[in-house]
Amino acid sequence: MQSKPSTTSTISRRTFVAAASSAAAGATFLGAPAFAQSGNITLKWANNIPVTHPSNIRIKEAADAIRAETGGKVDIQIFPNNQLGGDTDMLSQVRSGAIDIFPLSGLILQTLVPLAGINGLAFAFKDYATVWAAMDGDLGVFIRAAISKVNLHSFDRILDNGFRNITTSTKPIVTAEDLKGFKIRVPVSPLWTSMFKAFGASPTGINFSEVYSALQTKVVEGQENPLAIIDIAKLYEVQKFCSMTGHMWDGQWILANGRRWAGLPADVQAVINKHVTSGVMKQRDDIRRLNNGLEAQLKAKGLTFNTPDVKSFRDTLSKAGFYAEWRGKFGDEAMSKLEKYSGKLV
Repeated sequence: MQSKPSTTSTISRRTFVAAASSAAAGATFLGAPAFAQSGNITLKWANNIPVTHPSNIRIKEAADAIRAETGGKVDIQIFPNNQLGGDTDMLSQVRSGAIDIFPLSGLILQTLVPLAGINGLAFAFKDYATVWAAMDGDLGVFIRAAISKVNLHSFDRILDNGFRNITTSTKPIVTAEDLKGFKIRVPVSPLWTSMFKAFGASPTGINFSEVYSALQTKVVEGQENPLAIIDIAKLYEVQKFCSMTGHMWDGQWILANGRRWAGLPADVQAVINKHVTSGVMKQRDDIRRLNNGLEAQLKAKGLTFNTPDVKSFRDTLSKAGFYAEWRGKFGDEAMSKLEKYSGKLV
């Protein structure tokens, strides 16, 4: 599961990397590039991620590089940490054009594009090698084609949000039985809700901007997120236990308003694509590096860890008809794309 060391620069969890991007040679055409001939272009990029998360750090670097390469003609303004609303609000805004670009979990996008949540089927991916083979391969192409049908452009590479684990304020989760009656926050997504109901839990859909307060006020007992989010959002302050279930992998598709994207000159699109893709690949490596040391750091901050045997969880889902239900919803063609990488899910 460990990848080869990257030659890209590493980042601190708490500070921005100093932007060191220099202007690269832009895509050239007969005559001057279109961005040299057109007026200034300002794009609003919003997200739900804290400003110190690698996603924001790397996208800020990409925005700086885009601005430099276009001679200041293209300015991407970043609004992190739910400044422009919660996930569902911002999805509506990127569709209407009030926001130009918005990274969103496929499992939340599933409320609009049902197929977008397929990567979140529980225990579909055993490791990152399988994740990237699928999401950068045929499965990702299939999902992006579905996204394009709702006036959204999705960039080719998906951001890494990580494998998700369950935290609680009351008890460690050792087997699926421990989830019965458990009040857990889930993102506003039918797949998440379905999965935890199959475990016998009591899931509540809450936007990420409200998670900390929901845990603090005991509206819910627990939640599930990748370690990087648990750390950066300081969820360890309101949780006591972390069970390393790794029950699903989640990423964020970078979505652009379809009309806005189509209206950009081709060479502007090329410059944006180049630097955003570079930023995504660096972000993936950042998350890998962070995860390597986060368990020890979170233990020092008070979280108690355990590693459950996932067999009881998979068996419970199978007996509850979870995989059969979602095979029916996604369809055989989509499931065959997923199972090319995951193996049979029953």
